[in-house]
Amino acid sequence: MSASFTPFSHVVINLARLIRPDEVTFSGVNSTLPMLACLLAKRAYDFDFTWLNVAGGVDAEPAGAIPLSSGDPALMHGSAAVFANEDFYDLCTRGGMDLCFLGASQIDATGATNNSVIGDWHAPKVRLPGGGGSAVMMPTLRRAATWRTEHSPRTLVNELFFQTAKGNLQNVVTPMAVFDKRDGRLALQSHNPAVTIAEIQKATGFTFDASGAVPTPPPTEAELSALRSLDPDGRFERDAAITLPEAVA
Repeated sequence: MSASFTPFSHVVINLARLIRPDEVTFSGVNSTLPMLACLLAKRAYDFDFTWLNVAGGVDAEPAGAIPLSSGDPALMHGSAAVFANEDFYDLCTRGGMDLCFLGASQIDATGATNNSVIGDWHAPKVRLPGGGGSAVMMPTLRRAATWRTEHSPRTLVNELFFQTAKGNLQNVVTPMAVFDKRDGRLALQSHNPAVTIAEIQKATGFTFDASGAVPTPPPTEAELSALRSLDPDGRFERDAAITLPEAVA
């Protein structure tokens, strides 16, 4: 019997599956799940790639327990070099960045993101932390990917409250689904086998093409083993607290 996904493993493993051989891949600040995905890919896949992290590490391998923070100095351990923050932007503008995992509070159907405000700009309900360089990186890197631990109409929206960044966002991964961009709009590539396409449509604030969508291929033993080695006591999974919507849980 095939192994099944938890909501947590569906996000981490499918972020890892976006990484390609010989590429330069970056995980940023407040990006614990992409950090785990990059480490998982290093342990589970039989190809090489360069992983840059926001702490300044290059192909680092933390000693001991993996830190909860994606900016922890422990992510410099074993680093091949020190990569300063401004170098990430320079690498993007020079065309040398293949894949960046960039966080987003809201995503619309075109792949534009909001990390600035919820509500009116002049009197916001919530002031968000800002783009963290995404407005520079997203248009200049080759591919960006983002993730949401909550798949709902308030995170995957028909209209953003504010457009923080737009550009080469190609993939969105959630506990329910994996989206890729086709003809300028996000389309459903695959879905967690625990949910239906109709349930994803109900939980998404924009319409999307679901033609050709398939159940997400189950996790391999290598992927599950790597994830267990990164989170042996389940603290990352507990901290992320990812669940499916009650209607489909």
